[in-house]
Amino acid sequence: MDLKSTDTRYGKVAILIHWASAVAVVLAFAAGAVTAGTEPAPLGPLVAHIALGVSVLVLTLLRIVWWLVADRHPPPAVDQSRWQQISAGAVHWLLYAVLILMGTSGIMTLLLSGAIPALVAGGPVPDFSTVLPRIAHGAMSKLLLALFVGHVGAALYHQFVRRDHLLARMGIGRA
Repeated sequence: MDLKSTDTRYGKVAILIHWASAVAVVLAFAAGAVTAGTEPAPLGPLVAHIALGVSVLVLTLLRIVWWLVADRHPPPAVDQSRWQQISAGAVHWLLYAVLILMGTSGIMTLLLSGAIPALVAGGPVPDFSTVLPRIAHGAMSKLLLALFVGHVGAALYHQFVRRDHLLARMGIGRA
């Protein structure tokens, strides 16, 4: 497998970024779920959520730069209808946008709440519930979950219902 994508498969770099992002998103979501609605937020899960969230943001920006500078997406599978191609493209770009907005709102929550000194000192963090970016962060988490479930659902549909081996393009199985 090449570092860069071909007409039928994503390259090693794109696959690595994709799966690292997926794992980080799931773990960040889990850590965020532990901290959500708990004031003050428990320090361990909060620190994990922040570290994973920053990782997701960096990976998302890296992915976009990779596509703009060094690589290209493989063309859509030939047996996909136009509406599937448009839906897939829209979901991917919405995922990128929501991940960037969530990372940004998370960072803004930390800055505006004054939590960074408390995190560094290992002390109790302030109440995030009234910080506007935190409210947006929570709302976007629901949108992210819907997009994530749709994305995974579509991949599983292609793999197990259509049996078109579309996941092979992302490193799972053979075409």
